[in-house]
Amino acid sequence: MRYLLQKPWWEHLGKTLRYSLYVITHPLDGFWDLTHEKRGSLGAANVIIALAVIVEVLRLTLTNFQFVTINMEYFNSIIVALRILLPVGLWTVANWSLTTLMDGKGRMLEIYMSVCYALTPYVIINAILIVLSQFITFEEGAVYWVLAGFAAIWTGLLILSAMMMIHDYSLIKTILSSLLTVVGMGVMVFIFVIFFSLISDAVAYFVSLYKEIMFRLI
Repeated sequence: MRYLLQKPWWEHLGKTLRYSLYVITHPLDGFWDLTHEKRGSLGAANVIIALAVIVEVLRLTLTNFQFVTINMEYFNSIIVALRILLPVGLWTVANWSLTTLMDGKGRMLEIYMSVCYALTPYVIINAILIVLSQFITFEEGAVYWVLAGFAAIWTGLLILSAMMMIHDYSLIKTILSSLLTVVGMGVMVFIFVIFFSLISDAVAYFVSLYKEIMFRLI
C-alpha cells in the first residue's frame, strides 16, 4: 500500500499515460521510443485497455438510440469486455508466435503494450461520440459515422506502425505478418472451440454414465 502512495509511482504512470498522446500523433518515433527507450509502461497500457472496456460499455448503453440499438435484456458487460480483451490477447500471442519465426525483435510484453497504446484514439474519439450523439439528429449522423470510422482506421494504422517499429520490419513485411497474425488468431479460436467442445462432450458423457449407474443401483 505504501508503494502505491509513493509520488514517483504516480508521476511515472501519469507521464507514461500522457506519452500515449505523443504516440498517436508521432507513431513511428513514438512506438520506437515506447519500447526501445522505455518511455511507456505496463501500468499505462493496462489503464488504456481498461478505459477502452469502460468506453465500449458506455458506448453501448449511453449512446443515443438513433446510432446504437441494443436489447438491454440480453446485455452483458462481461461479454462486452471480452470483445476488447480477447482480440488484444489473441493478437499478442499470435503475433509473437509468428514474428518469432520471422526474425521479429519484439517481445510479447512489448507487443501487448503497443497494441494497448494504439487503442488511445478509440478511447478518446468514442468518448466524444457518446456525448455528441446526444446533440445531433439522425440526419446529421454522417458526422458520427465518419468519426467512428476514423477512430477504427486510426487505431488500425497505429497497430501496423507499432508492429513495424518493435519488430524492425519493412512495411511489406509488417502487412504480411499482420495478415498472418489474423489467420493465426482464427486458428487459435478454432482450436479453443474444438477443445471446449470435446471437454463439454466428455463431461456430458460422464454425467450421463453417472446417472445410468445410479439408476441401475436404485
